[in-house]
Amino acid sequence: VQLQASGGGLVQAGGSLRLSCAASGHTFSRYHMGWFRQAPGKEREFVARIDRSGGNTGYTDSVKGRFTISRDNAKNTVYLQMNSLKPEDTAVYYCAADQWTVRTVEGVDYWGQGTLVTVSQ
Repeated sequence: VQLQASGGGLVQAGGSLRLSCAASGHTFSRYHMGWFRQAPGKEREFVARIDRSGGNTGYTDSVKGRFTISRDNAKNTVYLQMNSLKPEDTAVYYCAADQWTVRTVEGVDYWGQGTLVTVSQ
């Protein structure tokens, strides 16, 4: 499956952004989807995941209550709504797909190209 992420940009602290990731090449609904991020000088880390139907989601503790992951299987797209952004959310955000799990970097089969989110003070 090919993944194309978009929606990153520069935003002030407290602001919002919505990331999108469009999938093509395979049946989208077969895949668990997720978002990861990688800040400068740091390892890639898990942010959020959603199961095939969209009925189950999970988040890393630092974004709970601020970020919401969702998907539209009819549009082959997964979203990450990011509210109350903080400077420490600055990173390149990657969408990910796997038929079994997107809880860890090692468990992901497919990656998007990344979209940069910069949160200023």
